[in-house]
Amino acid sequence: MLFRQIEKTIASLNIEAISEERKEALQPLIAFIQSKVSENKNANLNFICTHNSRRSHLSQVWAQAAAHFYHIKNVFCYSGGTQATALFPMAAKTLENAGFEIEVLSEGKNPVYAIKYDENEPPIVGFSKTFDDAFNPKNEFAAIMTCSQADADCPFISGAEKRIPVKYEDPKAFDNTPQQVEKYQERSNQIAVEMWYVFSQIK
Repeated sequence: MLFRQIEKTIASLNIEAISEERKEALQPLIAFIQSKVSENKNANLNFICTHNSRRSHLSQVWAQAAAHFYHIKNVFCYSGGTQATALFPMAAKTLENAGFEIEVLSEGKNPVYAIKYDENEPPIVGFSKTFDDAFNPKNEFAAIMTCSQADADCPFISGAEKRIPVKYEDPKAFDNTPQQVEKYQERSNQIAVEMWYVFSQIK
């Protein structure tokens, strides 16, 4: 079972508030997952952003938790960037505030985090990497482009079966401002509610 605090976070959000325009943007992702589930195949989802530091990690973690909540089997979520930097500490803290249990496995320029959403499930290993890192699938995956820059910089994602743009505004714009916590929370909540919507549509 999901940690109770994560369930409380989700219960506080309103799926009905998702606009028709966003639902349309999410439809190709729903269709990809549904096709894999219907064929009893793995649904490999690689969330890609320029630096693999904020939006791609938030998307990966919330998508994996949503798949678990809706008992959608064989969904494996990954993330990567066009370049590797570090999982930004505020992104990790935002997930922790939402109810995920986070442990720092190693520190340094590119820290490695264990991100747990259920005490009986293996943690998501969070660190910054390129989309074609050995940690990620080489083929038979959907490349979900979570930022405009990565979408433009990567006209071709090697091995991707499907390329799906699901773009989010970057909370990085508010780093080191009084609005930082609020804006990261806002982006995390948007991603959470949209991933919950996506997996609620899978039959």
